[in-house]
Amino acid sequence: MDLKKLVEDQSLTNFPIGLGGCRTTSSFFDSCDYDITIFDNTSEPDKIIFYDDNFIKIHHGSLKETKSDVLVKYDGMQIIHDESWELRIFLSKIKEKRLTLYKDYAKNCLFESLFCCEKTKEGIKTSNIFSSCWQICASYFLADAICSLNLYRPNPTHMLDMMRKFEKNQINEQISIVTQTVGIERAIQSLLERTLKSTIGFSDLIENNNHSKIIQRKHDLFIKNSMLSDCYFYLGYINKENFVRIKDKIDGQPDLIHILKVAFDIEADSNLLEHQAKLIQKSCNTILGLISSA
Repeated sequence: MDLKKLVEDQSLTNFPIGLGGCRTTSSFFDSCDYDITIFDNTSEPDKIIFYDDNFIKIHHGSLKETKSDVLVKYDGMQIIHDESWELRIFLSKIKEKRLTLYKDYAKNCLFESLFCCEKTKEGIKTSNIFSSCWQICASYFLADAICSLNLYRPNPTHMLDMMRKFEKNQINEQISIVTQTVGIERAIQSLLERTLKSTIGFSDLIENNNHSKIIQRKHDLFIKNSMLSDCYFYLGYINKENFVRIKDKIDGQPDLIHILKVAFDIEADSNLLEHQAKLIQKSCNTILGLISSA
C-alpha cells in the first residue's frame, strides 16, 4: 500500500509520521492493520479508518516522549514523512538505548503483574466480582515482560506464536505459567464465538473507534487457519488492554461483569484463582531476580 499517498489524502503532512507494529517486520498477516503514528504532540484517542481495503490505526505521539512502554513501540519504526529529520533523530536515540528501554518496560510490566495479583487475592477475600479479571491481566502483563526481555514488542496478534519460538532459558521457562494461567487450553470454536461477541462489545463500550472491526477480522483469520489458541490469547489480550484503561473506576461499574465474564472466559473457582495468582507472583519474582543479577 502507498502510505505516502495515504498521508497526503488524509492531509497529515504537517507533522512527522511513522509506521510501527507488525507491518515493519516479516511477521504479519495480509489482514493485519497498519499502525501509523502522527507526532503532533497531542493526546487524541486512536482513530481507525478503512483505506485501500486495509484498516489503518492512527495514533498520536510526541517526539519528547520519555515513557519506556511507549518508546518500545517506536523501536524499528519506518519513517513515512519527516521533512525536518526530527523523527529520524528521535528514532536513532531510541535505537541507542533500546536494551535499557526494553528492560525498563519489562520491569514495569512485572510490577503491574504483581499489582494485579494482589488485587486478585484481595478481591477473593472481599468477594470482589472482578477478581478473575485482575488475575487474567496479571498473566498478560507477565507475557508482556517476557516478550520485552526477548526484545520483542508485545503484539497480541503474533505474540503467542513468537513466544513458542523464543530460545530456551530461565526467563522463557515462565511462558508455561502464562499459558497455564491465561486458559488457552479451553480454546474451542464455540467458546471463541461467544468470547468474540463480548470482546467486540467491550471494545465498542471503552474504545468506540471501530477497533471491533479489526477484532472481527483477526478472529476470522485465526479460525480460518485453525489457530484457536492464538485467537483465544489475542481476544484476552485485547480485553486486558481495555480493562486496564478503566481499572481505576472498574469497581464503580459492577454491571460490566456480565460482559467481562464471557470476554475474559473467567474462572469462578476461588481456590484455583488464588493458586494461579500465586504462580504468577512466583514467576514475576523469579524473573525480577534474574534480571537484577544479570
